[in-house]
Amino acid sequence: MSTAANPPLALARTFLFVPADRPERHARALATGAGGVIVDLEDAVAPDRKVAAREQLRSSFAALPAAERGRLLVRINAHGTPWHDDDRALVGELAAEGLIAGAVLPKAERAADLHQLAADIGPKGLLVPLIESAAGLEAAAELAAAPQVLRLAFGNLDFQADLGLACDADEAELVPVRLALVLASRRAGLAAPIDGVTPDWRDAPRLAADTARARRGGFGAKLCIHPDQVAPVHAALGPSTDELAWARRVMDATRTAGGGVVSLDGRMVDAPVVRLAERLLALDTQTVP
Repeated sequence: MSTAANPPLALARTFLFVPADRPERHARALATGAGGVIVDLEDAVAPDRKVAAREQLRSSFAALPAAERGRLLVRINAHGTPWHDDDRALVGELAAEGLIAGAVLPKAERAADLHQLAADIGPKGLLVPLIESAAGLEAAAELAAAPQVLRLAFGNLDFQADLGLACDADEAELVPVRLALVLASRRAGLAAPIDGVTPDWRDAPRLAADTARARRGGFGAKLCIHPDQVAPVHAALGPSTDELAWARRVMDATRTAGGGVVSLDGRMVDAPVVRLAERLLALDTQTVP
């Protein structure tokens, strides 16, 4: 799916998790300015509260302003769990009523599961497969090419658990995994993928380092677990003042040259450089939290 198909979520830099069974937090999560809000029926909800959480979603979402619903995604329970089918039915109903933009599928490993979920939520519903296992990584290209997929997302903690990894804070062992998701996204024509969480929301230096790594590695967004993470992640994943000034100069020089190759500061400005400048300027149009 191209970024033009759904600009707010395709270019969003932050996706904030909020528990499904805490309806009083849903509107507050949207008020943080997060590009997307993922209302979580999976890890954040205890097994004995899954049914109640679904009912709370119905009433909570119906009370939200229509303008906010396009930023809402629901993370359902994984395929093969006792709650998956009922979750799918729920998101289908919510999508049909225009109350959500789409669904996040955890432990995504088969394109067939995404096809089934796409049928449930209808042709306008968006899907975000969460890659959290070796099987999911192996199927990344197939998952990225599935219908209605908006972006891939990386479940870094679950991925480490699946493979038995013991990563340090820099998660150097996961560099090839992250690159594979960036490549799969690019080949499928998707927006840059969504990086995983920084688990200690109070550790600002770690959050800054994780977000800088995400940007260097080609990720365009990050999963957040606390509202305090939204603003710094949004800022760090956006273009700097110097980058924007450079991008504007590139576009001005290109227009002056009539679209041909031009030299700027002693360096050739050709089509790839212009595309980079255009991307930086497009990122700058996003709403700041």
